[in-house]
Amino acid sequence: MFKAMRRCSLIALALLLPSMAAHAEDPPLVRAQNAVRVLHEVMQAPDKAIPKDLLQNARAIAVIPDMVKAGFIFGGRRGEGLISVRTPDGTWSNPSFITLTGGSVGFQAGVSSTDVVLVFRTQRGVDSIVNGKFTLGADAAAAAGPVGRTASAATDAQMKAEIYSYSRSRGLFAGVALDGSVLRIDYDANEAVYGSGITPRRIFEGGVSNVPGAVVDFRDQLEEYTAR
Repeated sequence: MFKAMRRCSLIALALLLPSMAAHAEDPPLVRAQNAVRVLHEVMQAPDKAIPKDLLQNARAIAVIPDMVKAGFIFGGRRGEGLISVRTPDGTWSNPSFITLTGGSVGFQAGVSSTDVVLVFRTQRGVDSIVNGKFTLGADAAAAAGPVGRTASAATDAQMKAEIYSYSRSRGLFAGVALDGSVLRIDYDANEAVYGSGITPRRIFEGGVSNVPGAVVDFRDQLEEYTAR
């Protein structure tokens, strides 16, 4: 019986994958615009926003708009977004483009779209993404982040996390479990925006020029929401 259920789930997932792909192929500059929109909308709800003191002490912030999750018993998720890191002088770097992918197993069906924000609290997670990719929960401990005006409501388990995850779900899924998801540098998108041969480290260290306005807007929004 399990084999039959698994076969049906794989068939259903195969039918849902085109929907996932269609939602995850925005051009880089459209992705940047959507990331700016998500960050703005999340921070406009003071009682439910990411705590400002947490943002002010973040080492990096990633925004993945419209991450698509699809499944029928066996599922998957994929999203594309941007990540900026805190520079030595306390400002935010130009962002690198990233992807977030993962799978899940459980009683689930349907397709949903979720906006995801990741707040990096340690340098280790930043160093990992500079090297190309890392897995949430394995290479860096992740937990659902506290919400509200301050981070004082965080539990002991949360405070041990290196990355706080936030989501805003729409559709059939109530939330997003990010352990096991893989965060990768999107080298193709970086090349389309910054030019060929540009590494994530070069982007983060300010070694790019002629940065498009939509990308600058993302960096400027971070500066606004993390101003001390």
